[in-house]
Order: sequence, then structure tokens, then C-alpha cells
Amino acid sequence: MAEVLDKKWYVVRAVSGQEHKIKGYIETEVERQGFKDHLEEVLVPIEKVVQIRNGKKIQKERTYFPGYIMVKANLAGEMVHIIRSITNVIGFLGETKGGDPVPLRKSEVNRMLGKVDELALTADDVSIPFVIGETIKVIDGPFNGFNGTIDKINEEKRKLEVMVKIFGRKTPLELSYLQVEKV
Repeated sequence: MAEVLDKKWYVVRAVSGQEHKIKGYIETEVERQGFKDHLEEVLVPIEKVVQIRNGKKIQKERTYFPGYIMVKANLAGEMVHIIRSITNVIGFLGETKGGDPVPLRKSEVNRMLGKVDELALTADDVSIPFVIGETIKVIDGPFNGFNGTIDKINEEKRKLEVMVKIFGRKTPLELSYLQVEKV
């Protein structure tokens, strides 16, 4: 009869853009070293983002906290060492130099997991926060591939007025939030 291990949530800092790969590495490595019962869950919080490509709405998943992976585990024995030694893992969030990883407080966990659930539900009314002066890239329409600068934002219509340099001349374009992405 295996003892029931007390597991807490920790945040692992990782190389941004590699979160899903590292999640797999953590799961594989922990199992390979025989600590499977110490690990309950490895979570990469993601959000669904709607964009328009070639006139079609497509949904993309984007990492909500780039560079961070949530791990619910009991970090007894070799667990800390196993996770830290995985490629592209920087360390644990909140640890002091040479100290132990600090678990998340219950309120933080609830907020994070609540956010994860919320992100899974609200895919259609994605509000994309743009700021005036920000450089964006057009990803749909005749000016696909051009970069531009946001001049005005119309939140009600969900449109942006973007200044794009065409043949050396700045030209204003009105584009939907879904036709652009951040550079």
C-alpha cells in the first residue's frame, strides 16, 4: 500500500516557448526515475485566441504565462533535483538561492486554476488588448505581411486604425482586431 503523499502546487520557470515540451520532459523523467506517485499534474495555462487568416476565423492556443509551468507534486527526495535538471528548466519560482521551492498559497492556486477554467470557456469574446503606438503585423487581407503602427482603437467595433507604410508613404487602414497580431 503506497502512502498518500501531500502534494502542493509549485511554479517552475522554464525557457519561454518550450513550455509544452518541458511539461512532457517533466512527466517522462519523473516516471522514469520511479517518482510517478510524487507527481499529480503538470499544467501549462493556455488561452484560446481567435484570429482571421485568409478570411477564415481560426483558433490558436497561446501560453497564458509564457515561461511558467504549474506542477502539483510532493517535492520529497530527488523530486526537486529531477525537475531542476530537465533541459530548459530555469528553476522554481520563489526559491531563494540554495533554498527549497516555495509552494503557491491556496488563494493563488484558486486564482490560477480559476483563470485556466475561465480561459477555456471564453474563446469567442476574446478582447485583444492593443495600445496606441504599438507595432502590429497584418495577418489577413490585401496587406497581409505588412507591419504597421496603431493610431486609433475602436473597442465597440473591435477595429484598429493602423498606419502602414506602402511604397514609402504612410497609409491608414481600418482593420479588425482579428486581422492583426502583435509583433
